[in-house]
Amino acid sequence: MIVVYYIFLFFSLLISKTPFWLLYCISDFFRVFIQHIFRYRRKVIYKNLRNAFPSKTDKEIRKIANKFYRNFCDIFLEVLKLKSLSKKQVKKRISIRNPELLEKYHSQNKSIMGVTAHRSNWEWMGVAGLPVQTQYTVLGIAKPLSDEKFDNYLTNVRTRFGMKVIHFKQTLRALIKHKNEPTITVIASDQTPAKGEIEYWTEFLNQETPVFLGVEKMSKSLGCVVVFLDMVRVRRGVYEIVISTLHENPKETKEFEITESHVRFLEDLIKKYPDNWLWSHKRWKHKKKNLIKSE
Repeated sequence: MIVVYYIFLFFSLLISKTPFWLLYCISDFFRVFIQHIFRYRRKVIYKNLRNAFPSKTDKEIRKIANKFYRNFCDIFLEVLKLKSLSKKQVKKRISIRNPELLEKYHSQNKSIMGVTAHRSNWEWMGVAGLPVQTQYTVLGIAKPLSDEKFDNYLTNVRTRFGMKVIHFKQTLRALIKHKNEPTITVIASDQTPAKGEIEYWTEFLNQETPVFLGVEKMSKSLGCVVVFLDMVRVRRGVYEIVISTLHENPKETKEFEITESHVRFLEDLIKKYPDNWLWSHKRWKHKKKNLIKSE
């Protein structure tokens, strides 16, 4: 494994120094390899797409899958590019469409629970876009990788512009620690809970889906404004962060209202722009009926 790690380090260093025009030439070549030769998670991707969009034809599904692979390869190489990305490049390539919303909450000293998902380049948003383009302290919630060396590499990349990486099990503790300063906590809402962590099921993209309740619980407990952070690709290597307020007063909401609102918001985005979501993720590996039988 150590050999693989050092090969990866060498490859990632080369990519990080590659100019953007060449980066996307490499991405196009890489896409052909992983889609048609390696066939990366092909069965998972097509199964997810067909279940999510039962009314779409095979031709439409293939079109979405083709675009997904292209976007996926772009994102992978763009993440490696983060290693040498400058603040000047970040400001040029990542903007906030409606910064006045964050400015308003910051002036009110309000912390934000920023719900996001594995759409477009979510890493660039949390790692670079928000820390560089806002006055907020940015907390990125993440699950550590199983390999310590790769996890350390990714953590070093993620903290280059000031984002603080928080272990997902220590999120509430971190929020309490930073309670006296306005923070944006960036948390992906489309993660799959482990079997023992499932507390809530909902219908998402035509399928029964387990959803974490962390966003709802923490925002209610601490009174954080709940927003959805969407990363919109303007063109290759250029993005806009779009902020949409879901709940300004989370303590006044009903049970599961916050959870349902961010799930429905994401679902609408995926339906409008289906190729931008991470279809290779095994989002529906747990089936409610199977878990009920095993109890």
